[in-house]
Amino acid sequence: MAVYSSITELIGNTPIIDVSHLSPNPEVRILAKLEGQNPAGSVKDRIALSMIRAAEESGELTPGRTIIEPSSGNTGIALAMLCLTRGYKIKIVLPENVTPERRQVLEAFGAEIISSPGAEGSNGAVRMAQELSAANPEWVFLYQYGNEANPTAHYETTGPEILADVPDITHFVAGLGTSGTLMGVGTYLKEQKPGVKLFAVEPPSGERVEGLRSLDDGYVPPVFEKWGGLELLDGKRIVRPAESIEWTRRLVTDCGIFAGLSSGAALAGAVKVAARHDAAADGPAVIVFVVCDGAWKYLSTGAYTQPLEDVVQGLGDTIYF
Repeated sequence: MAVYSSITELIGNTPIIDVSHLSPNPEVRILAKLEGQNPAGSVKDRIALSMIRAAEESGELTPGRTIIEPSSGNTGIALAMLCLTRGYKIKIVLPENVTPERRQVLEAFGAEIISSPGAEGSNGAVRMAQELSAANPEWVFLYQYGNEANPTAHYETTGPEILADVPDITHFVAGLGTSGTLMGVGTYLKEQKPGVKLFAVEPPSGERVEGLRSLDDGYVPPVFEKWGGLELLDGKRIVRPAESIEWTRRLVTDCGIFAGLSSGAALAGAVKVAARHDAAADGPAVIVFVVCDGAWKYLSTGAYTQPLEDVVQGLGDTIYF
């Protein structure tokens, strides 16, 4: 086994596992890419490294400067880990109602936490970070929702990894959050295999499914527009809160994969794509979806053990993703 000189060398090259026994269609395989295997525990390790490197190369981020970024957890944790190893200070604007695990990890990595109103969710954290950045121009605002280094990270790493490991891929399914994963992976796959179908997983308008956004609710991430998201997508699959929890639990009980809640939503979307695939007309299919992170940051929610109806009811009180 290789010996690595830096934690950054462990970002990416995550494994893919076959979970086809969950497929409702015998002609459709479903494969899960385990992004929780990244060193800070999520797919956001990729974009955190990409954004920091881009800011360093442009000269915007130099020794002694401070980064500010809104986050409900994963991006902030990844950035804090990297800032600790690279000698930068970081301020994370964090909704006050995130799980305590998120806050504790950020503090362990030395991040300064600026609390934003929990009722305003992640959008409120974004607004506060924008205001603070404008008032403090000496800080570096990476802004994952509009940073080209976000989808570029997936175009340059996640997409090539998937195609190398699954050359017969026919569909890619991912949640629509910042849209970086969908845009970066989707653009790469369609360039290499134009027949690959790209599906976004969204909650119903007005409902919260952790880690996902509905474009119908009015906020469209800038990177989604810049990378031609509407033209790139082949479709969407709507996943409700209860489905997200149910399929997160199925990952644990049926696959032994202890994953975060947005991973269950992505799996639910992949299952819906599989169910509607017409193998007689289009042939067998191979769907890859992203398991965004591990479950350890969600344990305080009771999402894996408490009655389903209680967990769903509590979704509006705590930000999990």
